[in-house]
Amino acid sequence: MITIVIFTFYLLGLLMATEAVLRARTAQGAIAWSVSLTSFPVLSVPAYLVFGRSKFKGMADAFAARKNEFEVLLNEIEKNLVPFEVLPSEGPSWHEAMISLSGRRLTQNNHVDLLIDGDATFDSIERGIALAKEYIFFQFYIIRDDKLGNRLKKALIERSKAGVRVYVLYDEIGSYKLSSSYINELRKSGVKVHSFNTSQGKGNRFQLNFRNHRKVVVVDGKFGWLGGHNVGDEYLGSNPVLSPWRDTHVTIEGPSVIQLQMTFLSDWYWAVRELPEGVNWKPHKSDNGSDKVMIFPFSPTNDYEDASLFFTSLLNAAKKRVWLSAPYFVPDSSVMTALKLAALRGVDVRILLNSKNDNFIAQMASYHYINELKNTNIHFYAFKNGFLHEKVVLVDDSISTVGTPNFDNRSFRLNFEITAVVADKGLAQNVEKMFLDDFKNSNILKPQCLIEKPYWWWVVVKFSRLLSPVL
Repeated sequence: MITIVIFTFYLLGLLMATEAVLRARTAQGAIAWSVSLTSFPVLSVPAYLVFGRSKFKGMADAFAARKNEFEVLLNEIEKNLVPFEVLPSEGPSWHEAMISLSGRRLTQNNHVDLLIDGDATFDSIERGIALAKEYIFFQFYIIRDDKLGNRLKKALIERSKAGVRVYVLYDEIGSYKLSSSYINELRKSGVKVHSFNTSQGKGNRFQLNFRNHRKVVVVDGKFGWLGGHNVGDEYLGSNPVLSPWRDTHVTIEGPSVIQLQMTFLSDWYWAVRELPEGVNWKPHKSDNGSDKVMIFPFSPTNDYEDASLFFTSLLNAAKKRVWLSAPYFVPDSSVMTALKLAALRGVDVRILLNSKNDNFIAQMASYHYINELKNTNIHFYAFKNGFLHEKVVLVDDSISTVGTPNFDNRSFRLNFEITAVVADKGLAQNVEKMFLDDFKNSNILKPQCLIEKPYWWWVVVKFSRLLSPVL
């Protein structure tokens, strides 16, 4: 019996090694998987089932089942957005490429406010929920049954009882601690609650390595929120180890909110195979808004690695500066090349990192990439006043991005992510001030000093780098 089991593992290992050679994202990955699957199949076969898949499966088939209905809806949305869209020729140099990647354009007549840290973010979201008259879309990677979670649950239940349609979506891995009593209380009040459910569908039960990392709130198709915060007390600074928590969100009013709720609709449909009812697809023009905004969703379902291409394009377009915050700095080769080229062009490149971290492997792996950039005149800052979690980029004097993706393999290739791209000098000035304040609360990190680290430390760094793509 044992012989049969072992033979089966070796046979599966051989078959999976062949698949890895054909489908792995990189040559290094193909070699690593093929060697491990043929040499240690008992350990490697289960690991490959979970970590070996490079593309999220099933979503295209789910939408194909109602293709005609979705085509009608998309045509309606596109027609409604046309008066507010910026032509490719009138946008930044990267605009046309981003249109091809995302199917979205910059839209005009938006108003964007920067929300720095948890109190500003959740106070704004709570006020927005209270103003809802028709529906609320509420989606977070992590929702906790704690003080903040119950505060927002109470606000959602109040609106549901007032006749507002409320939809709550969470990631089952990120929110694995969320209690059934929390979910049931929402449902008893009329709120529709579901997990994203990555592993649903035939052949997808091992699709556990993908995450829906998006954080999105939409109210009545007019107001939206997105950024780095999840729903948990630590995001208000209650974690004694990681506090104070440093994070950033934005709130948006205007036509781009339609793009935001399109992303939620896609995720909701995958989760439950139903569409929210009575959704407003008529763009709402902000009376005092002149910001140009594109909502860019990143997905492991796409043919291209769109998150990596997005950041590479932004970096290559920079003429004056690139300031970015990276809680987890484990970039891929294309982003590393773009960073080096930007520095060689004389662009002021500054990277804000953590001095403390909640992920030891990611933190150690980051030193490999910092060392690789030691002779490029890129300036590194280690944030010392708490835990840095924001995902923000500032390019030159007018382009800002605020969203959910980290600078790591998971965000580039495995997660569902989303970011707001804002072309506005006013917001860029606010982001610049925010960065300058953060730089003041940081220590300058000199990559040259890493050379003095002991041999064992570098061994840990190099092994962490190897493990980081699956974590």
